[in-house]
Amino acid sequence: MTPTLLIVDDEKTTREGLRAALEDRYDVYLAEDARSAMEMLEKEHFDVLLTDFRLPSEDGMKLIARAKSLSKPPICILMTAYGSEELAVEAMKRGADDYIAKGRLQIDELEMRIARALRQQNLEVENVALRQQLDAKFGMEGVVGESAAMREVFEVVQQVAPTRATVLLQGESGTGKELIAKVIHQLSPRARQPMVTVHCAALTPTLLESELFGHEKGAFTGAYERRIGRFEQAQGGTLFLDEIGEIDATLQIKLLRFLGERTFERVGSNKTLTADVRLIAATNKNLAEMVKAGTFREDLFFRLRVVEIWLPPLRERREDIPLLAGAFLAEFARENGKAVKGFTSEAMEILTRHDWPGNVRELRTAIEHAVVLCRGDKITARDLPASVRNPAGEAPAGRTPDARTAPAGMTVQEAEKRLIIRALQDTHGNRTQAAKLLGMSRRTLYRKLGEYQLESL
Repeated sequence: MTPTLLIVDDEKTTREGLRAALEDRYDVYLAEDARSAMEMLEKEHFDVLLTDFRLPSEDGMKLIARAKSLSKPPICILMTAYGSEELAVEAMKRGADDYIAKGRLQIDELEMRIARALRQQNLEVENVALRQQLDAKFGMEGVVGESAAMREVFEVVQQVAPTRATVLLQGESGTGKELIAKVIHQLSPRARQPMVTVHCAALTPTLLESELFGHEKGAFTGAYERRIGRFEQAQGGTLFLDEIGEIDATLQIKLLRFLGERTFERVGSNKTLTADVRLIAATNKNLAEMVKAGTFREDLFFRLRVVEIWLPPLRERREDIPLLAGAFLAEFARENGKAVKGFTSEAMEILTRHDWPGNVRELRTAIEHAVVLCRGDKITARDLPASVRNPAGEAPAGRTPDARTAPAGMTVQEAEKRLIIRALQDTHGNRTQAAKLLGMSRRTLYRKLGEYQLESL
């Protein structure tokens, strides 16, 4: 749509000259004084108001102030032959978006300024829309659950979100720790600043140190230029460290220092930097047990768990399964253009009976699978993944039995091996998906494949 431009000037030659110069790019309207201009602004929306300072009865700055009070104010550019820095400052205070002196007015420059102002306005509109989408997606309404356990989580989240406190999220993989971290950020005063996420288990200790704190050019082989770390990128916002239990002793010391002093150095630099960053950490490991085992620093553990939130596994809040399943069904039916509206009673019974070792993440994947395969308007038992619909202890033909129903006497290692084999079979050998299903990092899965001599699967 062509942007609309209202030109206000009491000199007819100026009005007509500007219209002739700009009408090939804008839908141009003219007014000779502030009164007629305001009548036009109140009747319809204009994208840009270009007004002279000297107008009969009312100057251009007063017109701009009135225009900016409208529900959908235009971009306002003030023109004057009486250019001065004081007048420019006053114009900006009254709401002008830009200022240009007539004596130096060049059409090319005017077009550039109008185009720049329109781009900025469009960007602001897009940002507002994006923030609204984020609010809808990551506000508390984005977290589904009515169980007592989840209501307790919601209460703590709402209390801690407005504060600066460091938060430690604990729970099994797939329980929604990253989503809760996003909710805390979105409900905090830092919501308009960045939230930066780092998955600690996905990187080696050396790479993770550089990723978090940045490095200087030449700090190590391959450091060809300075790199800004995630702490600096999250300035003013939130840094979410997922799988915090995977970081090594050196990084634990550096992280402890940051939590104590809010300072750090880039790798290869002695310059101390400061960052205003709120830290949220998450882990599926028992950090208290790791502290006892000597693999995680006790002082860092205490620093991280200023506020500790435990997310319950899905098997401990089965009453939430129908709600979650319904939400996922609506999402995937919309994405896949399918008119699926619900579940048969048999299918829902299977869903609520299943133990969901992969928690909400596994349920989400199962519902997506079911929606894609569903032939009618309701998901049936046949549409569910085989790993979900088969009764406990009854493995499909040719499949390894479920490790959760392993016979008495089976070791933990044997059960884990069986579970890994099953996950690889269910994902047709896709190791990334298998790792997600198992609730472990890809690096951990590769290590266990080596331990159990399963590399060929």
